[in-house]
Amino acid sequence: MQHPQPAFSPSAPDLIDPASKALQSVLDRLAPTDATVLIVGETGTGKEVVARYLHHNSLRRARPFLAVNCGALTESLAESELFGHEKGAFTGAASGHQGWFEAAGGGTLLLDEIGELSLSLQVKLLRVLQEREVTRVGSRKAIKVDVRVIAATHVDLANAIRERRFREDLYYRLNVAAVTLPPLRQRPGDIPLLAGHFMRLYARRLGRPEPRLAAQALDMLLQYSWPGNVRELENTLHNAVLLSKGSLIMPQQLRLDEHIGDIDSSHDRDLEQFIHRQLRSEPARLFDRMVTTLVKSALELNDGNQMQTAALLGISRNTLRTHLAHIGLVKPRRRDAATGGRGGNSVILAPEREIRIGYQKYGNLGIVKARQSLEQLFAAQGVSVLWSEFPAGPQLLHALGNDEIDFGTTGEVPPIFAQAQGSSLVYIAYEPAAPQSVAMVVSPDSPIRSGADLKGKRIAVNKGSNVHYLLIQILEEHGLSMDDVRIVYAPPKYPLTHTDTTSVDAWMMWDPLLSDAQLSGHMRVVADGTHLVLNQQFYLARRQFAEKDADMLRQIIQLLQQTGRYITASPAEAAHYLSIELGLPPASLQCALARCSHETRAIDAHVIREQQKIADRFYALGLIPKAISIRKAVWLPDPPCDINAGTRSRRA
Repeated sequence: MQHPQPAFSPSAPDLIDPASKALQSVLDRLAPTDATVLIVGETGTGKEVVARYLHHNSLRRARPFLAVNCGALTESLAESELFGHEKGAFTGAASGHQGWFEAAGGGTLLLDEIGELSLSLQVKLLRVLQEREVTRVGSRKAIKVDVRVIAATHVDLANAIRERRFREDLYYRLNVAAVTLPPLRQRPGDIPLLAGHFMRLYARRLGRPEPRLAAQALDMLLQYSWPGNVRELENTLHNAVLLSKGSLIMPQQLRLDEHIGDIDSSHDRDLEQFIHRQLRSEPARLFDRMVTTLVKSALELNDGNQMQTAALLGISRNTLRTHLAHIGLVKPRRRDAATGGRGGNSVILAPEREIRIGYQKYGNLGIVKARQSLEQLFAAQGVSVLWSEFPAGPQLLHALGNDEIDFGTTGEVPPIFAQAQGSSLVYIAYEPAAPQSVAMVVSPDSPIRSGADLKGKRIAVNKGSNVHYLLIQILEEHGLSMDDVRIVYAPPKYPLTHTDTTSVDAWMMWDPLLSDAQLSGHMRVVADGTHLVLNQQFYLARRQFAEKDADMLRQIIQLLQQTGRYITASPAEAAHYLSIELGLPPASLQCALARCSHETRAIDAHVIREQQKIADRFYALGLIPKAISIRKAVWLPDPPCDINAGTRSRRA
């Protein structure tokens, strides 16, 4: 959720490296203009922060700043997301929808990773930039848009043009003014100041005294090549503050020695030179060493998450697991004898049993992950546990529907959207209502005092989430509908920057970010879910997995029940675990945990009825394309699950 903060970020220190000073001078000349800007830089250099700086120092600062990652847009939905669609334009288009260009009206739109757009979309984008108008999918009516466009990429667009992956005419349209961000290794003078800034930031958030860098630790920071740039520096210092038990951060707490030790310590650290040297000295071992180092480094960057590591390396998870088994980081798959080949016997690999879990760094499942309880439970059974983190329920349910995970937890609304889209999921268990854990928040000086003040206002909400339903309820309570407000569909984000709070009038937020925003005084609650929504949490699984691995599900649910009792008995200790995972102050986590029950229960008839009410309401409002039956998606294990035996008679 954090962005790198170079010299041109208002909240970062005034940096001194000549490269940063020169860059800020260029930005200060470009900011007041409406010129289209192309930002080029390596991953982690802070391209979005530069775009926000340009917006914040322009005449458009009071209007929205929106950022869309072009690389994350699927081919089938990209045009609709960028330019909007009309009701009925395609299956599932139950209502009209603004695209990013319309939503950013009067403000600035950042097209991040512009080099990832398909050629067909590049043609349409070129026309929008030329004509300054968009045509929604399913419509023939052009809509004028007043938007400053900033594009960003880490791709060499000149090379992409030569390879015919990027249109030359679009490149010249975007490249009115170009800004190249220098990598961190080219501005070493900024490293000490940025390091101090990040240590202060995370010490304050964790409620700890600000640590200092030992002289050897600072030397290590200055010698390291920072392939991940400012983002990697921030993550390194965040981790160091978490691990630090004293007032001084030592080199071993930076965890950079393994990156530095394997590669020649010359100042340029040029990979090609290193490979040439190694090929001359010990060519037989080089390939294995390179692959081992690459896999270990990627696994560490992703905190042991195998699915994300495989995606980072551009290989399949099965290929990754083969490498991990080869270097001894996971157990090799079991070998069974089989007949085949020329001489009779050969061996085949029997698939290792595993469970893929989607989680958010909060709640019972977040504690289970932090304490490694599931790994301990399944260790003797030869079951591999694979974790994948998701920012919110809609993204987790998308992974569940695409067979990327087997089990996960989310709120009451995302499963309804997923079922309406044909996802084969089953409800396994739930945790009781926590209405105060969701709320609409505004900046402290906002004139909005209640839902009655929302007409015509811009509201940021994560589509298909529990807070989406809360917004509908708040509006209805005051005689308003979704047509009376301007919705900006935005992913979960905190802390909110100045441009975030000025680009919309209100944010829909949930715990633990909600508690942290309240306790810090950065946001004010207009209305929470009390008397409006239940905000229950559901544990869900793929139907095929539930049918095949019911024994594993029973053990997981029993572990979640034990974890719930642990949280209730030891809230401060549980908050400490989550604080390390989330980087939020323990006080915020304790506040969030106190607002909800952690008792994992079996699905019963009452819960089914309440969930069905929400599904019927969404269908009546046209938010989902078809009616669904919650009862048909409830897991009925055989033999019965032992959770909450007293409620078993009420099971559907």
